[in-house]
Amino acid sequence: MKRNELSRLFASLLALIMVFSLAACSAKKEATDLDYVKKNGKMVIGYTNYAPMNYFDEAGNFTGFDTELAKIVCEKLGVEPEFVEIDWETKEVELNAKSIDCIWNGLTIDSKRKQTMEITVPYVKNAQVVLMKKGSAYDGTASLIGKTVVAEQGSAGEDTILADDNLKQANFVAKTLQTDCLLELKAGTADAAVLDLTLAKTMTGEGTSYEDIEIVDYLAEEDYGVAFRKGSDICAEVNKIFAELVSNGTMTGLAEKYGLELAE
Repeated sequence: MKRNELSRLFASLLALIMVFSLAACSAKKEATDLDYVKKNGKMVIGYTNYAPMNYFDEAGNFTGFDTELAKIVCEKLGVEPEFVEIDWETKEVELNAKSIDCIWNGLTIDSKRKQTMEITVPYVKNAQVVLMKKGSAYDGTASLIGKTVVAEQGSAGEDTILADDNLKQANFVAKTLQTDCLLELKAGTADAAVLDLTLAKTMTGEGTSYEDIEIVDYLAEEDYGVAFRKGSDICAEVNKIFAELVSNGTMTGLAEKYGLELAE
């Protein structure tokens, strides 16, 4: 082979190496979760109908604390929010399958979830509470032994029941939604429900459809966070935006609007 032909071959090989290297670098750059979402131009947000976090008001408008907050954050990230209703029991399956990009729906932060998902800093305070019909006899969770107690399947309410020595001896019935639990209480087919304080305060009491239901006990205190796929770099970006929204008062304004208390 002549020297000039060898030089041309070497130059061609070098060019190919550079092309493959650039392609590899580009693929690596686009491999992050944030790049994936930005490439799609949207963030798919998994939610359930849960007032005051994500719900439809009387006029049929989709609203709520998490709904408004997610829209603000997505705007700052440069993507459109797309809200998709999910089954709470399979939320992590949908997240990992990329059917959704995050779970933004009053998700309780706990050590188990932090092992399998990337969760933001706490942003809203919550607690698990016991609800019963007004006039019902209640003297601590021991008074519910042998009685029917409902909670949302796969929720912090279910975890609270299973962790309480007395509630473990109740007849626990898992429901698809927290609102289903309220329906069971109203119908008299359940004696008590263990639900999120945030939902209980919004949906029970004077002027609601559940005026005859009241909170009788406060159990586990907790915080809410937004969950992303494990290792997702979106989480850190959202944390930065949360800090900005707390600093400028936006988060406080939203919390006051929906009767919530921000996490410390």
